[in-house]
Amino acid sequence: MIESRIVEAACGECQFGMPGKGCDLAVRMDGQSYFVDGAGIDDHGDAHAQDGLCNAVRQARVAGEVRDGRVMANAFELLP
Repeated sequence: MIESRIVEAACGECQFGMPGKGCDLAVRMDGQSYFVDGAGIDDHGDAHAQDGLCNAVRQARVAGEVRDGRVMANAFELLP
């Protein structure tokens, strides 16, 4: 379980070098990157803006669990 943890958040493909065919929300914690289910990249503003998740690694507070190599988010808050 992940209980209200601060993590790095960004586009998995653009910023974390994860395999994929589009821009998808991912988090990195303890040096490991995970795609996120339960929150989307476009839920947090324009992903392609200068400070968007495709162009910048941001901080986020997340709660949920890691299941099958993905974060199942019950809560996801992008921090300023």
